[in-house]
Amino acid sequence: MIKFLTKRQLLIESKNYFFILLGVAIFAFAWTAFLLPSELVGGGVSGISSLIYFATGFPVGISTFIFNIILVIFAIKILGPGFGIRTVICIFMLSLSFTVLQPLFTKPLVDDTFLCALIGAMLSGVGVGIAINFGGNTGGTDILALIIGKYRNISYGRITLYINILIVSSSYFVVGSVEKLVYSFVVMIAYVFASDLMIDGFRQTYQIMVFSDKNEEIAAAINTELNRGATFIKGYGAYSKKETDILLVLAHKPDKRVIIKIIKNIDVNAFISIAKTNSVYGKNFDEIKL
Repeated sequence: MIKFLTKRQLLIESKNYFFILLGVAIFAFAWTAFLLPSELVGGGVSGISSLIYFATGFPVGISTFIFNIILVIFAIKILGPGFGIRTVICIFMLSLSFTVLQPLFTKPLVDDTFLCALIGAMLSGVGVGIAINFGGNTGGTDILALIIGKYRNISYGRITLYINILIVSSSYFVVGSVEKLVYSFVVMIAYVFASDLMIDGFRQTYQIMVFSDKNEEIAAAINTELNRGATFIKGYGAYSKKETDILLVLAHKPDKRVIIKIIKNIDVNAFISIAKTNSVYGKNFDEIKL
């Protein structure tokens, strides 16, 4: 039986795919414009493919595609067909981006190798962070990290760090330069930092406390429009000497603006306190990652 998407679901999926492809394109640009021309190696399948390219001249786009397709075949059964469809699209886009962009950058955009390492690593981390937050990935060790993360309580950044140490360390035997090896480790560390920062940034949560005589109405509206719960906390006004109900809401970053709008529409005089939280674990939020 064919299941058709509603207009809202179609818009959400379109937005997701747009940002997934944008993230993949940024990732490929970082590699082709900064890392590959400088003979720097990062982690993942792109790192393995770059080693093959430095040793044999075989195009990065083709080897990346071959490795990723093999990994996807193993991953579809574990992570589901939805993951497989998005991953195949990401792999095609990534391979195409490498194939198109690599001939355009025979020299790095920046002459300084250290700056190339930092810029390339940060941009690639931003790209993969965008892709993952909208349900995609760049294939390769991202697939391995997601598979391991499904069964083990380990963060994405830590998993990729362990895998990438082995890949980057082996670059010395291909490039033959201690200096390039050191810069490649800079790439790896900066990439892990940037990707984790992007992923955690998208998942930023807020603690919103609302002081209003219409808190029950506000809570009902939040539950209806966002399908998100809220909690009433008993309070006592030091000045008014009256008991009051304080509304406490924990929400992700995209929901914060909507919640504020709901509160304003119901009670323009409501007193609102908003604080960023380091982490929120539990149902509808994050799982604890060690």
